[in-house]
Amino acid sequence: MNAVISDPDKLESFTAAAEQDEGPVVMLNLLKFKEGGGALAYATYGNLARTIIEEVGGRVLYSGRVDQILVGETGDWDAIALVEYPNRKTFLEMVSRPDYLQAAEHREAGLEQTVLMATTPAARPGQA
Repeated sequence: MNAVISDPDKLESFTAAAEQDEGPVVMLNLLKFKEGGGALAYATYGNLARTIIEEVGGRVLYSGRVDQILVGETGDWDAIALVEYPNRKTFLEMVSRPDYLQAAEHREAGLEQTVLMATTPAARPGQA
């Protein structure tokens, strides 16, 4: 297990996918902050993590505040982030780095709840 994927079955599944999938992965983060400073703690994590993400060849595609939910009952989220990595292996290597694990302490301190989804970019028309 690691600090980000704490469910052993999900970690095993993601690791198996990393062995098969060489293409980019975009991680969708749904974020609910703890009351009384959670957003600030998460911002500290975000600043530290962004540097690490860029060092491994990833990039933050988007981060923003959730204003409204227009369709569905998906929970009470404060923010979302989309982060692209070159591949799943890179993501696994990054979340095992000592500097990332230090930064992740701020992540844990700031989050009441989170959902992290690995997504594969869809092929554009005309692409395989």
